[in-house]
Amino acid sequence: MEAFPRTTVGGVSLSRLIIGTNWFLGWSHTSSAKDKFIRSYQTRERLADIIEVFLRAGVDTLMGMPVAMLTDAVKEAEDRVGRKVIFVVTPHFNILPGEPPETEPERVFDECQRLGATFCFPHQCITDRLLDKMHGVFRDLDKYTAMIRERGMIPGLSTHTPDSLVIADKTGVDVETYIQLYNAAGFLMHVEADWVMRIIRNAKKPVMTIKPLAAGRLLPPVGLAFVWNTLRDCDMVTIGTTTPDEAREVIDLSLDFLNRRIPDNELQRTRSKNGLVS
Repeated sequence: MEAFPRTTVGGVSLSRLIIGTNWFLGWSHTSSAKDKFIRSYQTRERLADIIEVFLRAGVDTLMGMPVAMLTDAVKEAEDRVGRKVIFVVTPHFNILPGEPPETEPERVFDECQRLGATFCFPHQCITDRLLDKMHGVFRDLDKYTAMIRERGMIPGLSTHTPDSLVIADKTGVDVETYIQLYNAAGFLMHVEADWVMRIIRNAKKPVMTIKPLAAGRLLPPVGLAFVWNTLRDCDMVTIGTTTPDEAREVIDLSLDFLNRRIPDNELQRTRSKNGLVS
């Protein structure tokens, strides 16, 4: 298999394809029933099987929450392959007084450091609350990024709001990269896809895009063709998979599109397509 292309963020080399974890942990963006299915189906061993496929293809970067089943699966896959995962952790924590003591920022960041995270990006549920669009600033974000750097991790900005990238660039927020929604369906995006395309192209930092298949609303060849053909060479695509076969398919399709090849992947068969087969 071809070596997967890489980029550099904050001086760290990482794969341009990033292992997403919503379909590991039960965040389907589809229904409560689908979330329950994912949580009942996935185990540490099954997650390790998927991560192993990615690692053997040179996709060594993973984005997710600091939860035990995920970190245990990462360790198991690392041991099988003999290759380390670059962990992009996206924690949430208290930003107001009186919230649970176990989620005080210091304790959360200490745990991320203990788990061996290379990158630590406060989750969108935190950062988009800190965004002050009226004054064009982020409130208190640099306080948290300083705490992240003190623990030897690299900070980034996770957001669902396209304005965040523009404001972060203008104000010089201390981050090395951005996480931004980007898909051909416009799923969860606040503005049209062509606007986000332009914002990403003009960003001063590399961008880690998420939701390329719009949480299953786009076929993999459609969603991946769009993102890989409209991103810069420094940008990344984060994608979740449920099985090792899905991981292999995503890797193969991505390599085809990056190399300007029409995929020759196996198509799904139904009786209604019998007349299309030569």
